[in-house]
Amino acid sequence: MEQHQPSDTQTLKAEKTALVVIDLQQGIASGALASAPYSSAEVIRNAGKLADAFTEKGAFVVFVKVSWFDGKDALKPDTDMQTSPRQLPENWDRLVPELAEFKNAHVIAKRQWGAFFGTDLDLQLRRRGIDTIVLCGISTSIGVDTTAREAFQHGYNQVFAEDAMAASTKEEHEYVCKTIFPRIGKVRLSEDIVRMLK
Repeated sequence: MEQHQPSDTQTLKAEKTALVVIDLQQGIASGALASAPYSSAEVIRNAGKLADAFTEKGAFVVFVKVSWFDGKDALKPDTDMQTSPRQLPENWDRLVPELAEFKNAHVIAKRQWGAFFGTDLDLQLRRRGIDTIVLCGISTSIGVDTTAREAFQHGYNQVFAEDAMAASTKEEHEYVCKTIFPRIGKVRLSEDIVRMLK
């Protein structure tokens, strides 16, 4: 995928920028939602590098996971695509081990695709004076995309770490990264974002 390149003068101020990582949890990162164009291992590795860089600079890091209390708080719309109810593994909503070691990250549990509705994400960002979020995770076309649209409507600037996210197909990932994300933010590689963070 052709990458947008940051200008030489573009920076991200650590005190005004948060890293928001979507659904890098055991029951999602190991499944079919995360296979293209990057493997789960690549996404986790690149997200971990971003978390390291943000932590080193004292920036706010947020790990978002989807979880339900008793299943009654899950959405159950009538849809064309039918999904079979399945028994979730015991630890499906635990963060992947590579991220669970970050002690200062704020962890948010959501009940739907997006990370803003019904959570304290906006509250936590605004109370810290944050106006920009770096977004990554799984899946590009579901949790990341929905959160990105919510962030856009809340007025946040956004930078998308293209190589720290994946979808079920390369086509899904590329459609969102080429068509949606450039309209509501900037698409960069994780190594560029690390360089931009000051």
